[in-house]
Amino acid sequence: MKILVTGAAGFIGFHTCLKLINQGHDVYGIDNINDYYDPKLKFDRLKELGFDKIEATVFKTEVQSTKYGGLRFSRIDLVDDISIDNLFKVEKFEVVCNLAAQAGVRYSIENPKAYIDSNITGFLNVLEGCRNYDVKHLVYASSSSVYGENKKVPFETTDNVDHPISLYAATKKSNELMAHTYGHLYGFKTTGLRFFTVYGPWGRPDMAYYLFAEAISKNAPIKVFNNGEMERDFTYIDDIVKGVAKIIAGNVADREHYKIYNIGNNKTESLQNFITTIEDLLNKKAVKQMLKMQPGDVPKTFADINDLIKDYKYVPTTEIKSGLLSFINWFNDYKNVWDFIDVSLSLIWKNFMLNTVFDHYVGSTNRIYKFDIF
Repeated sequence: MKILVTGAAGFIGFHTCLKLINQGHDVYGIDNINDYYDPKLKFDRLKELGFDKIEATVFKTEVQSTKYGGLRFSRIDLVDDISIDNLFKVEKFEVVCNLAAQAGVRYSIENPKAYIDSNITGFLNVLEGCRNYDVKHLVYASSSSVYGENKKVPFETTDNVDHPISLYAATKKSNELMAHTYGHLYGFKTTGLRFFTVYGPWGRPDMAYYLFAEAISKNAPIKVFNNGEMERDFTYIDDIVKGVAKIIAGNVADREHYKIYNIGNNKTESLQNFITTIEDLLNKKAVKQMLKMQPGDVPKTFADINDLIKDYKYVPTTEIKSGLLSFINWFNDYKNVWDFIDVSLSLIWKNFMLNTVFDHYVGSTNRIYKFDIF
């Protein structure tokens, strides 16, 4: 199957590409590689997929993976409607998996325009591509944030989601409405996935678990909002992409044009227990800075995934401790590699500067010496 994955350098997009290519699909990934967080991590993910950084940096240039014959990448921004239209026209995708978005509930309060550009205009361009070039099925990322301050738990897809409390949530709800409209008008199938707090290796450094691990490992304080009185349906990345891949591979020919699923772990975990598990795995105690609830945040999320179980036999299997252990192992390896590189570059720079200073000093006395500082 020929599949477009948008947001291929992102956390979920990267893992989804790996899953699909290992299942034998023909995968084309795109990403704008923005600087919402350090692009180095995004380029490192692309490197794992077999893409050279220098080649992947150039916009609108197709790159072939050196690891996977059926995997290609191009740096394209979803708001670039001409490039998106041309890509759909040339490639004739059967399925589109839209995982590109401006992420982050809190950042949407600081930079609202980025969310309209990427999550609304960008998504419209994807819908237009599906409409104009005979895409059979659009699978796209929604979010648990659409539930807002929903008091009933677990959250069901039949619950009212008309009262988002962040612009990020509002854009995700808008995506669901836009997908419904396009599917109804133009006949292709759409499936929206409301992701619940995804975590794991290669994760986003702005997410709480990553920030906690980084701060605790450096003996720095961690910010604990709502004084720790929070619960989340933490879902391990392998379980997420397993569900995404099942939906992509599923037969939707006789199904209604529009479907929404929750995709989560089907249980909640207290934030305090989550932090304790990270402390145990790092063998360090956190210095906790207790803070009030942030604007746009909610105290509890809990996914009802019965529809996904019934339709796709989806069963998440990763327990919190096991998932966090995998993340911490990756985090330590990744951090150690870059700590080593940083130290090495620092020594090289120091060597260069000292040699420059000594060469200048000795040269000024009209004597020529060679110094090996290190």
